[in-house]
Amino acid sequence: MTALDTPPVTTSASKEAVARAPRRRGLRGTRPGWVVYAFLGAMILGSVFPYYWSLLIGSGDSYTIRDPNMSWIPGGNFFANAAKVVDDPAVNFWAALWNSIWSSALIALSVVFFSTLAGWAFAKLRFRGSGVLLVFVVATMAVPTQLGVVPLYILFSDIGWTGQVGAIIVPALVTAFGVFWMTQYLRQAVPDELIEAARVDGASSFRTFLTVGLPAARPAVAMLGLFTFISAWNNFFWPFIVLDRENPTLPVALSLLQSNHFVDYSIVLAGVLLSTIPLLILFVFAGKQLVSGIMAGAVKG
Repeated sequence: MTALDTPPVTTSASKEAVARAPRRRGLRGTRPGWVVYAFLGAMILGSVFPYYWSLLIGSGDSYTIRDPNMSWIPGGNFFANAAKVVDDPAVNFWAALWNSIWSSALIALSVVFFSTLAGWAFAKLRFRGSGVLLVFVVATMAVPTQLGVVPLYILFSDIGWTGQVGAIIVPALVTAFGVFWMTQYLRQAVPDELIEAARVDGASSFRTFLTVGLPAARPAVAMLGLFTFISAWNNFFWPFIVLDRENPTLPVALSLLQSNHFVDYSIVLAGVLLSTIPLLILFVFAGKQLVSGIMAGAVKG
């Protein structure tokens, strides 16, 4: 037997070290420590507390917020305060709710489609000036929204769209962030070999986008659509300027609750809670699709 054929000598200590090493790595990889749980718990409490505070005030009366001995248990006036919000003729709650639903949905669908289409062009198509054009699109994100308010208002006033919901939809049909987001995602998610295979099969550029680009972009599309809907739903600045009391969105309508000399914060916060219920319902259903899309994309990758 030569030296090369001699089996390595192992001691009991080395065997224990080898046996423990994978287990320690596995425990560290699958079981986070108490610091992680404490951080996540603090984040959850910080996120939930504003809703709970709104529930405390919204379920009380007009003196609850001024009471130094306020109870931390919700009262029983929430449904009565919510009924006042819904029945207030100055708020026009149901019309505002419908305007917020269909305008936010249309904005989300438009941003998803056009941003994915533009992101596909920047990520996978080769044309002159694509890099400079993408830099220009991203640079527009640095321009404050307030700078475009005056020319936008003059434009929609000239065409007679002031007071119409279309005035808040058209400027938001596509966003620079959406284009940049989809460009970065599609560059990594779609191999160039799939595009070449589709072209060999005779598919046009747009058909390649529909059959290859959109399915691959499903996780990014779900996230972009969800956050775009939430952003459009919560948008207050531009709708407050261009819309009127007869045809508002929900944030603009709720602002009318505090336009009097005396503000009843129990009614105001009850209305705020009512406006968040559709978002919570959307997140419950769309959140599942978002997570499943991300997991599917990770498995395919």
